[in-house]
Amino acid sequence: MNKYIGYRCSKCGEEYPPKEVFYLCPSDGGVLDVILDYEEIRTAIKPENMISSKENSIWRYLPLLPVNDPGYADTPLHSVGCTPVYQPSRLTDEIGLEKLWVKDESSNPSASFKDRASALLIARAKEIDADVIVTASTGNAGAALAGMAAAVGQKAVIFAPKSAPKAKIAQLLVFGARVILVDGSYDDAVELAVQASDEFGWYCRNTGYNPFTAEGKKTASFEIWEQVLLQEKLDKPLSIFVSVGDGNIISGIHKGFKDLAEFGWLEQMPRIFGVQSEGSSAIANAFDAKNEDIRPVSAKTLADSISVDMPSDGLRALRAATETNGAYIRVNDESILEGIASLGQSGIFAEPAAATALSGLVKARELGLIASSDPTLVMVTGSGLKDVQSASRAVSAAPIISPTIEALKEVL
Repeated sequence: MNKYIGYRCSKCGEEYPPKEVFYLCPSDGGVLDVILDYEEIRTAIKPENMISSKENSIWRYLPLLPVNDPGYADTPLHSVGCTPVYQPSRLTDEIGLEKLWVKDESSNPSASFKDRASALLIARAKEIDADVIVTASTGNAGAALAGMAAAVGQKAVIFAPKSAPKAKIAQLLVFGARVILVDGSYDDAVELAVQASDEFGWYCRNTGYNPFTAEGKKTASFEIWEQVLLQEKLDKPLSIFVSVGDGNIISGIHKGFKDLAEFGWLEQMPRIFGVQSEGSSAIANAFDAKNEDIRPVSAKTLADSISVDMPSDGLRALRAATETNGAYIRVNDESILEGIASLGQSGIFAEPAAATALSGLVKARELGLIASSDPTLVMVTGSGLKDVQSASRAVSAAPIISPTIEALKEVL
């Protein structure tokens, strides 16, 4: 079955056959959507095919993905996805909701959501016989690519800003990727990765540049559909909160739900809420201005994974909210740290960018954007082990005492 039939530009709407373009729209540089053969998939595949699958990874949705089975069944490539959804009663009561789910991506092989895109890009690289894959990253996307590449013996080059957390850089190095730190911003690293791809013929995984990245990230939508929407009889649309940096995660999630709607498997489109740090809010600015003119900012936030001057997938990320009756919300760094602590008290250890989504939900409740009766899901996109320094700032330090019962009693 020919699962995808081409690309469509998210800006001008121009369509291209599969072999005519590779990355961005030749006309205006717009990010491309992969067009599936929806009619063929509707005819050949039924929801029961997904639900009955014994595959416990993103590859259970292989018929809905624009790649073939990459193999490597006994590697971490087949441990990506199918992450758990929790219903933490403490958080639910604290925020004042009737139904709250938290989808925790930290169980992925490299402990972040980014494994989804990297796994799919590894499959794509195999199909096109790519010798080297390159990407820019603040840490998570690079770690995901480095880990997936190591699992299958694929060469990978990662550009990261030198300011990236040390734990994330350590992951890249341990996985054996060629790591090059850039004396500049994430946006500088993105541009260098594109230039290196052009110069050396490397396959570029950059988000908001390679159209297949969103295809990997949309698998989270399929899981939410299976884990929540098929299990619950919701009388209101599910509201989903997603932290946003370059915009590719939220646009991928939106793409997944649009695909499900095209298949006729989705009863009602979820409302999608993007959450940005006040120090990195280019998309939120455009949302508030009620236009699609996304302008760069000088990003500064402790949430490094979403610290972006100019979002590479900003337009699609903006439309994920505007087309679903969602919204964009800004939160400050202090509330992000509070989000880390709140999630931790429910047994979920989140890095700053991941906790940003919860902070956005709390603010949305304060602003009246979410009612107590609105069923809501928060995406926790990465483990707190990615940035232990920030986690330490979210809580009080442990007391140090002498090893005596008297000293213990004094503390207690």
